[in-house]
Amino acid sequence: MLDKPAGLLSVPGRGPDKQDCLIHRTVQHWPDALVVHRLDMATSGLLLFARSKEVQRKLGDAFAAREVHKRYTAIVHGDVAAETWQLVDAPLVCDWENRPLQIVALHKGKPSQTRYLRAPDQQQVPPGCTKLWLEPITGRSHQLRVHMAHIGHPMLGDALYAPACVIDLSERLCLHATTLKFQHPQRNQLVHIDSPAPF
Repeated sequence: MLDKPAGLLSVPGRGPDKQDCLIHRTVQHWPDALVVHRLDMATSGLLLFARSKEVQRKLGDAFAAREVHKRYTAIVHGDVAAETWQLVDAPLVCDWENRPLQIVALHKGKPSQTRYLRAPDQQQVPPGCTKLWLEPITGRSHQLRVHMAHIGHPMLGDALYAPACVIDLSERLCLHATTLKFQHPQRNQLVHIDSPAPF
């Protein structure tokens, strides 16, 4: 388990300028490290790696079966009074003419659900904004960012889905992978790891 900084790719991208990434840095220390899942470049937080093909396959299957509990922390624009868990149920599809952007498409999109809750700690949150906990039920590309923008609460610093005035409220995307819980594929015990959000 590693804590990825914002602005670093999880895996290499296309072109020589996109080769620096967390997996390349990781194999310098653990040559047998294998990617299990990814985070967007702008997102920080917990990333899980495997150290054998068998463990990589088992963890990948657990993610696919939605057996891995994931929680993110975000700061969004606007006052969100979600004192109990709320659900965004909005199908997503790639906006092919504007790749890699995703859009809500009620009839042709893939099912996509996100739970959200107002976080207990609202200290150091800019006026007119709210810190939220987000739990993706599905795992679509950019899902959390699109869903929050869709309900009128784009994330601070989100250069893809927020208006300029909201982008300017933070030097980075305010989205952090905070919690991972899963069954260890070899020891058959619950693993629970937290990473406090840096904002």
